[in-house]
Amino acid sequence: MQPPQYLPEAIRQLHKLKQQAERAMAQIPDTDWFSILDSEANSIAIIVKHIAGNMHSRWSDFLTTDGEKPDRNRDAEFILEAGDTKEQLLSCWEAGWQCLFEALAPLTPEDLDRTVLIREEPHSVLQAINRQVTHYAYHVGQIVLLAKHYAGENWQTLSVPRGKTTEFHAARRQKRTGA
Repeated sequence: MQPPQYLPEAIRQLHKLKQQAERAMAQIPDTDWFSILDSEANSIAIIVKHIAGNMHSRWSDFLTTDGEKPDRNRDAEFILEAGDTKEQLLSCWEAGWQCLFEALAPLTPEDLDRTVLIREEPHSVLQAINRQVTHYAYHVGQIVLLAKHYAGENWQTLSVPRGKTTEFHAARRQKRTGA
């Protein structure tokens, strides 16, 4: 039996990852969406395309079908095509997150011990969720790094500003205690 707070916390962390990526992407010009650092690197657009494809595959019919759907073309997720505009990719991004949150919403703590398949490999639901949280965190980190690089001196931090930790903690203490 898993702790009843696991699912709400996993969902909360996934929402935070989505928000972090979106706050980072909002800070760069559209042209940088498609820029790559070198021939082996992925652009933000490619990472978004890959995450969206992964989410549709993993979370569609989550409890009843293998998380690697037969119609998924993972390799194509790493190739930009003519129709891959920022708007189209963001639409796929939103649809992927919606698929994820709709798959998680009805789950109960009892479901966490159920078995699902990913690439024909059995995982408990808890393991499958953790696998995807870490996968998405990895790619959100890439998005943030790239966005920070492209934004340069215009970058607005997504967390505690560099050199401002003491002030941050003091403000939180003041807010908490009212003093």
